[in-house]
Amino acid sequence: MDYRRRYEEWLNGEYFDEATKKELRDIINDEKEIEDRFYKDLHFGTGGLRGIIGAGTNRMNKYTVAKATKGLANYILKQEENEPSVVIAHDSRHFSREFAREAAAVLLSSGIKVYLFEDLRPTPELSFAVRETKSTAGIVITASHNPPEYNGYKVYWKDGGQIVSPVAEELMDEINSISDFSGIQCLDGCSLEDFHNFHMIGEELDRKYFDKVKSLSLNPEVIKEVKDIAIVYTPLHGSGNMPVRRVLKEMGFENVHVVPEQEKPDGSFPTVEYPNPEEEESFNLALKLAKKVDADLILATDPDCDRVGVMVKKAEDEYYKLSGNQTGVLLAHYIFSSLKKKGMLKKDSFFVDTIVTGRMTEKIASSYGIETISTLTGFKYIAQQIKELGDKGGRSFVFGYEESYGYLTGNFVRDKDAVIASMLISEMAAFYKKQGMTLYDALMKLYEEYGYHREELLSIVLKGKEGAMAITNMMDVMRNNPPKSIAGMKVCEMRDYLTYEGPVKLPKDNVLYFVLEGNDWFAMRPSGTEPKLKIYIGVSDLSLKAAEDKAKMLMAGIKSMLGY
Repeated sequence: MDYRRRYEEWLNGEYFDEATKKELRDIINDEKEIEDRFYKDLHFGTGGLRGIIGAGTNRMNKYTVAKATKGLANYILKQEENEPSVVIAHDSRHFSREFAREAAAVLLSSGIKVYLFEDLRPTPELSFAVRETKSTAGIVITASHNPPEYNGYKVYWKDGGQIVSPVAEELMDEINSISDFSGIQCLDGCSLEDFHNFHMIGEELDRKYFDKVKSLSLNPEVIKEVKDIAIVYTPLHGSGNMPVRRVLKEMGFENVHVVPEQEKPDGSFPTVEYPNPEEEESFNLALKLAKKVDADLILATDPDCDRVGVMVKKAEDEYYKLSGNQTGVLLAHYIFSSLKKKGMLKKDSFFVDTIVTGRMTEKIASSYGIETISTLTGFKYIAQQIKELGDKGGRSFVFGYEESYGYLTGNFVRDKDAVIASMLISEMAAFYKKQGMTLYDALMKLYEEYGYHREELLSIVLKGKEGAMAITNMMDVMRNNPPKSIAGMKVCEMRDYLTYEGPVKLPKDNVLYFVLEGNDWFAMRPSGTEPKLKIYIGVSDLSLKAAEDKAKMLMAGIKSMLGY
């Protein structure tokens, strides 16, 4: 069906409400906008269903949410489980609560039990809730760190991890088989509360989750000993405000300052261009407060509180923003060394990262006798390894992270968890402060021991149908005509993850990974959730400046090669 026919069906169909039709009438003379809204359906990527809020098949709205949920309901019912159930959570974005209730309505109408959080909650708590309630699946309404015009829909399976193959493909087939929106049953005038199998959840489950988080503390005594450590925290208008502050307070951190302008949930994210802790601009207000209170540490979590960004004191009135890899390096060493000191590091321990994560942590893991497993990009693949090697294989998972600011330890959550990470980073800062060191000092010490590493990320934004075609073309050119050298560095190997068979069995994915001389590398992949081509690089050298210079040179060479 072409986009114009879809548009007409939405504009004239009885199933669609007047507000939707008015929105579509307003763009009746904008052919490009109509095409963009209807030329395709939203699809599942590394983060599930995600798109701009609005009317259309290529937009996030109550109809696309209902369709995805009906597909999920059909898939669950085909599993023929006794009393299937689904947990639903949401963040602070526009229409998140409405989309969550719409999903609940479709599930209840299909005879499936629903647990809905009473208010916004972090994505990792949804993962915990699926496991705790022994539910069949979970849904979280969020677009993570995307701009405010976006929202999204992520599906979790009974292990608490995001869906992976073959469930992902089978679920998508169910969703795609639904061609008639009017066939999606809903509540027929009833409210959610009228259903006996509808349950609102909140404080009781919060308490269980917080206790589990606090149980991961490695050196709780240092918090009592270093009472003067000052922390500035910003939830960036998202769902982290309550859980992060509560856990830090219960752990004994007495000097926590929350950025007042960014404390309350607000889907417009009025104080930042992007509510993304990867962006230094998102720290502007926190940095101002940190200088005022002489903070040792600044933490920023994204709207659904699964990612955390960190700034640390470098010198008097000077702060340094850690990259996702640098925070991962510090956490990995802190966790590995603390477990070893306590005699809790087991011989079968394993650490999980991704193929585009910096390689320094692998060196640290190896020095502690810990095996590194590298997966595809997307934390769902890290969770899959925890399930396969830990749950089924009986081995001990100690830590996992991806360069995009996502970290996890413990065995009760199966997604990146900024509540856990915020607690451990704060404890780690206290641990080093007791030794007269900042986290920046600790990082420099690790560089001295394991080598100076530098990683960079370039995101080329190409929107719309034309942008998607341009990204496909760039990937095809590099795949079919790989460079022999770049920036004066020899290309030793190209791994095409559509065909590559490595030491760890991975699903096929549209990723190109280039191994350079000296074990430096770069990789390319289209984002699964945003209109971007992402380019990652990783280098090492004999000094921090040499590594930084090499990284700049390599990135410049890649840009030139792509004509960007």
